[in-house]
Amino acid sequence: MANIGYARVSTAGQSLEAQLSALQCCDKVFKEKESGAKAERPQLATMLDYAREGDTITVTKLCRLARNTKHLLDIVEYLDSKGVSLTVLNLGIDTQSPTGRLMLTMIGAVASFERELLLERQAEGIEIAKAKGKYKGRKATAMAKADDVRTLLRRSVSKRLIAEQVGVSLSSVYRMSKMIL
Repeated sequence: MANIGYARVSTAGQSLEAQLSALQCCDKVFKEKESGAKAERPQLATMLDYAREGDTITVTKLCRLARNTKHLLDIVEYLDSKGVSLTVLNLGIDTQSPTGRLMLTMIGAVASFERELLLERQAEGIEIAKAKGKYKGRKATAMAKADDVRTLLRRSVSKRLIAEQVGVSLSSVYRMSKMIL
């Protein structure tokens, strides 16, 4: 019976340090730097497969594990079928008890509702700003440098070097090379 931890941050610039510190009680910790909105998270899938009957999966916060209530309930149902429990440290929830499962479901639903409200308010704010002419969206920085990229491509400069010299991502150079050449 192992205590398995799962730590996740959304971007490479964020640190797992606080979560890893809280998960020191775990025998093994799966770490991931992926957006929670992604359905495919390799370390999450590996951890779920790794867990065995009698194990406990521990996360610091619910939002580190699931992207919405349905996803959370799917994970909990899968863990239940394997005889694995889930502990959420910041909420003091343990799915070994019926009360823990109830609390997890309720909090997951509230969190999902909260996220939907946030996105709705954000969209409304953007629409208001657009109507006032104050929001124009993100500037297309890479396309503004298309002439420089085109010139360097015609000189047979490597795409990696072009990206460094012009100050755009390598993927932008590849995208522009398909449109230009």
